[in-house]
Amino acid sequence: MDKNEFMELVKRGEAIAGGTEAHALLVQYSNEALRITAELNGSYHEPDEVRALFSRLTGKDIGGSFFMFPPFYTDFGKNITIGKNVFFNTGCTFQDRGGITIGDGTQIGQNVVLSTLNHGIAPDKRGITYPFPIVIEKNVWIGASVTVVPGVTIGDNAIIAAGAVVTKDVPANTIVAGVPAKVIKMVE
Repeated sequence: MDKNEFMELVKRGEAIAGGTEAHALLVQYSNEALRITAELNGSYHEPDEVRALFSRLTGKDIGGSFFMFPPFYTDFGKNITIGKNVFFNTGCTFQDRGGITIGDGTQIGQNVVLSTLNHGIAPDKRGITYPFPIVIEKNVWIGASVTVVPGVTIGDNAIIAAGAVVTKDVPANTIVAGVPAKVIKMVE
């Protein structure tokens, strides 16, 4: 399996079991992500340097409107897509193999976790990871210490209150809070 075949497997959202050729490539990309995030997080970098390192991490050109306060953590890095005018605060952790898409104008608070993988439930299947994408649409504000689980879409203009655990899709123009997150009001 070459890089292109592996990335197609990832884009199709296929499960990966330990001990397979795909798993070996996953480990290779995970180690690359660890090296790049160690460089990103290991010392101060000017904003342009942060964008260059993030571009290297994702394998995509990150525009000049992206701004982030490190540290930032990821286990893969190659399946993150970011729109324009996006901000990440310190301590975010993205488990992105299932795919994370972040729309224009989104702000992500401190220590936010975006997790796109789940494991098999049966004990003999727990070494298999199942990816499900997270889609964050435009102008979303995610508060500090929020966790978003696999397969969730957050609609345009939504606000996720600090500390929420988002287990279901969030409608556009709503404010959600709690564990699990529930709609508490509309964005006015």
